[in-house]
Amino acid sequence: METNLDQKYEERVVRILSKDIEGGMKIYPGLTKVKGISWSMSNALCKILKIDKNRKIGSLTNQEIEKLSEFMKNPKIPKHMSNRKSDFETGEDKHLIGSDLEFKKEFDIKRLKKIKSYRGFRHMAGLPTRGQRTKSNFRKNKAKGAGIKKKGKKK
Repeated sequence: METNLDQKYEERVVRILSKDIEGGMKIYPGLTKVKGISWSMSNALCKILKIDKNRKIGSLTNQEIEKLSEFMKNPKIPKHMSNRKSDFETGEDKHLIGSDLEFKKEFDIKRLKKIKSYRGFRHMAGLPTRGQRTKSNFRKNKAKGAGIKKKGKKK
């Protein structure tokens, strides 16, 4: 049974770190919509900032949203939860979110291609980089099997 408050929260769209999140979502799954925030990170955010995980995102005040986004930008979490351990340039443990995460990933792949590492070659060829089999998977319609016949003219 929905109340007027629940309907009001569902109509509101909250913007957290350049990502629009529906107001009807609960905070715990809603935070995972932001790139770089995993389920465990979302849980840690809720526990550290003492926010109820089952509240609707639409019910957050502007101060709470600001507090959430500030914590996401510079989280004080254990090392094992960070998504960029021992950064290549600085050697620090960082947690990147949003466009920063995309740029770093892109630069890492470019660096691998530039130094011509095995992983770089695999990225260039569009093949898997972590040792998976390629006979049956990752085919991308490049070569059809012997059993497939061409449609069209009959002899």
